Amino acid sequence: MRSATIQSCTSSSTSSSSAFPHPPCLTSASGRCKFNPALLPQGISFSQRMSRCSGVHLESCFNYNLSKNCIIPSYSCGWPETQSLFSKQPHKKCLFPLGALVTSKTQDVSSATLIGEERIGVLLLNLGGPETLEDVQPFLFNLFADPDIIRLPRLFRFLQKPLAQFISVLRTPKSKEGYASIGGGSPLRQITDAQAEELRKSLCAKNVPAKVYVGMRYWHPFTEEAIEQIKRDRITKLVVLPLYPQFSISTSGSSLRLLESIFRNDEYLVNMQHTVIPSWYQREGYIKAMANLIEKELQKFDSPEKVMIFFSAHGVPLAYVEEAGDPYKAEMEECVDLIMEELEKRKITNACTLAYQSRVGPVEWLKPYTDDTIIELGRKGVKSLLAVPISFVSEHIETLEEIDVEYKELALESGIENWGRVPALGCEPMFISDLADAVIESLPYVGAMAVSNLEARQSLVPLGSVEELLAAYDSQRRELPPPVIVWEWGWTKSAETWNGRAAMLAVLMLLLLEITTGEGFLHQWGILPSFR
Repeated sequence: MRSATIQSCTSSSTSSSSAFPHPPCLTSASGRCKFNPALLPQGISFSQRMSRCSGVHLESCFNYNLSKNCIIPSYSCGWPETQSLFSKQPHKKCLFPLGALVTSKTQDVSSATLIGEERIGVLLLNLGGPETLEDVQPFLFNLFADPDIIRLPRLFRFLQKPLAQFISVLRTPKSKEGYASIGGGSPLRQITDAQAEELRKSLCAKNVPAKVYVGMRYWHPFTEEAIEQIKRDRITKLVVLPLYPQFSISTSGSSLRLLESIFRNDEYLVNMQHTVIPSWYQREGYIKAMANLIEKELQKFDSPEKVMIFFSAHGVPLAYVEEAGDPYKAEMEECVDLIMEELEKRKITNACTLAYQSRVGPVEWLKPYTDDTIIELGRKGVKSLLAVPISFVSEHIETLEEIDVEYKELALESGIENWGRVPALGCEPMFISDLADAVIESLPYVGAMAVSNLEARQSLVPLGSVEELLAAYDSQRRELPPPVIVWEWGWTKSAETWNGRAAMLAVLMLLLLEITTGEGFLHQWGILPSFR
């Protein structure tokens, strides 16, 4: 186990008699790229588009087996000696509508940080990626072995791992080519480790000593490994922070679902309070950091005002949005709107568009697709395009290979003459500082009682327990089609399902015909008795 670097962080502890404030509820003005509310997912009502500032203490326990060879980077700035506690006053509720910009109130919160006996931890969740070409096949196996990626009928779930092995072996050669083109592996772990270290430093500078852990979904360091290190460090209050700005069932939801299964079976979490920040795309620091990067890249064009700003987000299956109420599409559109509003404040009024990339498999994904949109923009005479990877905060294969290579070549072939790309946020200081603020602002709600009324459980909770998050975002998770391959018996639009229904109907008709006529193959083979 790689030892964590421990640095001292002197913090002045001052008590505060006032309750911790909630983020203010500010409604932003209509932006240039304001999206029609009619485009919101059918499964989300207006009340569901409201975010509630609430925290939840989930008293559950978890259990798992951990590989002895795991390597977990953890970053700490030391546990202080002085005593101080959370304010015990009850917190107020705060609703802010879709389109509201969340500003930081850390200057008020940090004056009463948790110290003394409390040990604060932050768990960063991310997808993970193969670090070498030899890692590609096992990484793909872990990906496709996830029931959220390939969902089999209950009767055939014993085939999950054999099927994952078959698909991973089949896809490995092409995937290796992609990773070879970006240096032989994904830089995601290195970047996430660096983000964790910078977040630790930022928290330390804000008088909140904490340890920051990295937990990946499909590759090292796995979430299970990070949780094991958290247990060894005797963390008492944990903030779970997925590194996905917008929530989706297939990204943050999958990671939180894994955490839920871990929590349920281990005794340690009985006494460890925690909270989850499922999405943070509305935060002012994040919006301004994105606007800064876009503004900087626009200046590299000869005619910045003529550049089309092209937001490209990772796609999700359409059924997630239309059937399960996944808020991803609505949050993505709102995020783009907020960024364009910020740019308009800077007198940048470029046209913009949003499309979705990285679709896989036979099911329908969110539209418009990035490749189709690039071709269409070329036909319409767009000559300058600035690609913005809106759903990514780290460089990885989707940005370095798919956008920088495949989409760039497609754009040039389609008549677009000038191509640019905004880099992922990485360790951009304003972004990291804002993440630190989000963590600090969530600390007063670690262990707070859950709001149990129906409206709260149907809303999008920015702070809450894993169970409440899954109930709010994924109430039909057992019926969700997977994002890659569909072998469902449920009511979906996939070709496999319709073919299966047709085959079952044909079998039933043949069976009915044999029973009524007393003739056919089953009678000839002696399977059905003859009544003549």
